[in-house]
Amino acid sequence: MLKGKTAIVTGGSRGIGAAIVYKLASLGADIAVIYAGNVSSAQNVCEKCIEEYKVRAKAYQCDVSDFNAAKNTVNEIKADFGSVHILINNAGITRDGLVAMMKEEDFDSVLNTNLKGAFNMIKHCSGIFIRNKEGSIVNITSVSGIMGNAGQCNYSASKAGLIGLTKSVAKELAPRGIRCNAVAPGFIETDMTKELTDNPLIKMIPLGRIGNPEDVAEAVAYLINAQYVTGEILRVDGGIAM
Repeated sequence: MLKGKTAIVTGGSRGIGAAIVYKLASLGADIAVIYAGNVSSAQNVCEKCIEEYKVRAKAYQCDVSDFNAAKNTVNEIKADFGSVHILINNAGITRDGLVAMMKEEDFDSVLNTNLKGAFNMIKHCSGIFIRNKEGSIVNITSVSGIMGNAGQCNYSASKAGLIGLTKSVAKELAPRGIRCNAVAPGFIETDMTKELTDNPLIKMIPLGRIGNPEDVAEAVAYLINAQYVTGEILRVDGGIAM
């Protein structure tokens, strides 16, 4: 289904990012995995793609919040793979705390990675997409960006900003045949959420369970292939944000 396409997945070395990588690879896409620091995990993900799914895969270390580093990485990926057709902005961090106690650097670092990082990647990939007259962007936002979440003003703001970014980019690039959508996960079993198992909000999930990374990956795959869908924010949250 995606054979001959190259997909960039930021934060692709573990958790939701790795699940997305495996799903796209299973559909035939070649994969560029962008990771921040865990080189062994990123390489393991690439090796599985190559050995199990028989696609091309390579890992690239990059701080997506760095404008020039993101530009250089996109250029390197284009040189290695020939082009780019799909961008998944999944890289994200948390620095939780109450607003009255939050340090400025904790607010800035979350916005820089989660929101500016997505802008950087879209900015540097958009020229490739425009020349190709096609492209699919999927941003991983969060129900925290829809509902807000106490103790996460920085994270919620970054994810709400990502929703606005998604809709604006979708309107700008639609005339060029490029689609931009977002997936908004709820509680998903990852390293980032492992400490939230006793959160009372989990009891409010209508489907009665925490989601898994594969649930998110399935939604991403749908949006990549949904040719008449753009500017959509698809919740994958068990109904908690209804």
